[in-house]
Amino acid sequence: MQFPSTINPKGKRYTYEWYVVVICMLAYVFSFIDRQVLALMIEPIKRDLHLTDTQFSLLHGFAFSLFYAVMGMPIAYLADRFARPRIIATGIALWSIATAACGLSQSFVQMFASRMSVGVGEAALSPGTYSMLADYFPKEKMGRAIGIYSLGSFIGGGIAFLVGGYVIALLKHASVFTLPIVGELRAWQLTFFIVGLPGLLVAFVFMLTVRDPARKGLAQDDTGNVKRVAMGDALRFIASHRKTFFCHYIGFSFYAMGLYCLMSWTPAFYMRRFGLTPVETGYMLGIVMLVANTTGVFCGGWLNDWLLRRGRTDAPMRAAWIGAACMLVPAIAFTQTASLGASLAWLVAAMFFASFPLPTSAAAMQALAPNQMRAQISAMFLLVSNLIGLGLGTTLVALVTDKVFGSPLAVGHSMALINAVAIVLAAGLLFAGCRQYQASLDREAREARTTVEPASTHEDAISAATTTA
Repeated sequence: MQFPSTINPKGKRYTYEWYVVVICMLAYVFSFIDRQVLALMIEPIKRDLHLTDTQFSLLHGFAFSLFYAVMGMPIAYLADRFARPRIIATGIALWSIATAACGLSQSFVQMFASRMSVGVGEAALSPGTYSMLADYFPKEKMGRAIGIYSLGSFIGGGIAFLVGGYVIALLKHASVFTLPIVGELRAWQLTFFIVGLPGLLVAFVFMLTVRDPARKGLAQDDTGNVKRVAMGDALRFIASHRKTFFCHYIGFSFYAMGLYCLMSWTPAFYMRRFGLTPVETGYMLGIVMLVANTTGVFCGGWLNDWLLRRGRTDAPMRAAWIGAACMLVPAIAFTQTASLGASLAWLVAAMFFASFPLPTSAAAMQALAPNQMRAQISAMFLLVSNLIGLGLGTTLVALVTDKVFGSPLAVGHSMALINAVAIVLAAGLLFAGCRQYQASLDREAREARTTVEPASTHEDAISAATTTA
């Protein structure tokens, strides 16, 4: 199946390119359904597998983020050298099968292994997608393109809550189901099959319809030829801009910690604090995510592009620290109010601003890095972000709940404490990173000019000699 590109020199229309954005977003939707549905089923999983909050947090955060992070770099290295659609499609198929395998788990160890496999598959998606979109779109459209792709995370998270709530309601009167070959399954186990296996169809469509774009912005050597980049070159590039990447990687990672605290523990908070059922919680949070988070992603991408049009080349960092500063009060207040309605109002505001960094963090990396390193630098960021934000953040909430407060009912206080620290650190680092990021962009621009000019002079000399002869 072929989709004709309608791109023109003036860049007015990008029909096929926007199709790629949509299909990548659809894959992202399924990835977040597969990783997020676990949060809604916390109580039956804890009961049947005999888990504590800390063990559950390891399944939700650390098990996934560990292999997501570790496998990200080698997979991204392949994405910088080979056809990106094939790598992404293979990853989609792998995480879909691994999600279904979660439904076969009978113990903590089995579930941990399945969650690690989900992380390995999903490590292929974002680095390759970011790299492709940077080749499909000019810089002034990239914020919106990545923003629309990033919508998939919260559409997927919202659908996970809605579908999870619907399945729980549908299957609430049956405790055990029998499937051919598989045997007996509980309702929460069957849910993993329902949300996981459809991803195989997305992998098939992706493989057939998405083509790898021509690579733009390739790094050149001193003679003006395309430079061959090894895996170590990406690390050396990061080291050469270490102040910028420190502010970016660590700042956005603490921002992600606040987001993942909300996404991972808000279901448990509402069920424990206000006595909501899993079905009520799923429908409520599904709607919140589909409205507040998707709007926040779009507005974050729009703010990035608006600042760029006004001459702010540090736009990705600037838009992010604005979002972090605005997120601080709502992320704490929603856990401290005694009214369910007031809590939801604060949660909507917190989720809206928590979504700003998804398009801006990616746009910043793609604008700065040479083409041959983009996927690897994105993977390095996702490694740091997922270990700190998802792996450490979700577990810290559980540890504070279990060890400091000593009561599951105190999970809201744990969330408020972790969010307060994480968001303050994120806002401070991203604010400081604006100046560092601008300096790195200026430095890369100067080096690009000095690389091109000697090559041009060399070509002019050859031309002059030929003419004289």
